[in-house]
Amino acid sequence: MAQAVDRSTLRQWGQRMVAALFLAGQVVIHLISRPIHRRNTIEQMAAVGPESLLIALITASFVGMVFTIQVTREFINFGAGAAVGGVLALTLARELGPVLTAVIIAGRVGSAFAAEIGTMRVTEQIDALQILKTDPIDYLVIPRVISCALMLPLLSVLSFITGMTGGLLIATSQYNIPYSVFLDSAKNFLTVWDLFSSLIKAFCFGILIAIIGTSWGLTTTGGAKGVGQSTTTAVVTALLAIFISNFFLSWVMFRGTGSAVIGNF
Repeated sequence: MAQAVDRSTLRQWGQRMVAALFLAGQVVIHLISRPIHRRNTIEQMAAVGPESLLIALITASFVGMVFTIQVTREFINFGAGAAVGGVLALTLARELGPVLTAVIIAGRVGSAFAAEIGTMRVTEQIDALQILKTDPIDYLVIPRVISCALMLPLLSVLSFITGMTGGLLIATSQYNIPYSVFLDSAKNFLTVWDLFSSLIKAFCFGILIAIIGTSWGLTTTGGAKGVGQSTTTAVVTALLAIFISNFFLSWVMFRGTGSAVIGNF
C-alpha cells in the first residue's frame, strides 16, 4: 500500500515537473510576443523585494557573523588572520549570498505564489479569467517571473553587503583585526566575476522559484487540502531546484584550479 502511494506521489510530481517545463517555455514565448501587465508586475516586485528585504538582511548579517566566528580563530592559529575578510567575501559572493537569499524567497514568496494561484484554481477564478479572455500566463505568471528575476539579484547584493558588515563587526570587536586589513583582504580576493556570478545565480534562482511556485499553483486540485499540498510541494521542489542548479552553475563558473585565495596569502 505504501509503495503504491509513493509511486502515485512520484508520478504526480513528475507530471507537475513536466508541466513546469512547458510553462517555462510558454513564458519565454509570451515575453517575446505579448505585452507585459505593468501594474501586476510592479505589485509583485514590491512583494518580492521590499517586503522580503528585512528578513533577508537579518539572515545575511547573522550568517556573516557566524561564519566569521567559525573561521577567524582557525585562521589566526594558522597565521592567516588577515585573510578572513577575503574568504568571507568570496563565500558570500559565490555561495551564501545568492543561495540563502533564494532559500528565503522560496519559503516566503514561492509558497505564496503556489497558495494564491492554487486557491484561484480550486475556486475557479482562473476559469473566470479565461472566460474574460485574459490569459493566466500573461496576467499571473509572467509578472511573478519578472519580479523574482529582477528582485532576487538586488536582494543578493544587499545581503552580501550586510553579511560583510556583520563579519566586519565581529572581526574588529572580537578578534582585533583592523577594519582596514579586513576590507583590503576582501578587495584583493574578490574579482568582478565573483560579483557577476552572484547576480547570475540569483537571477536563475529567481526564475526557478517563480516558475515552480506558479506551475504548482496552476496544477492544484482537490480543494483546500490540495492547496496545502501544492504549497508544501512547491517549496520543497524549489529548494531542491536551487541546490541542484547551484551545483551545476558553480561547476560551470568555478571548475578547475584557481588562485583567488592562495595568491593572496
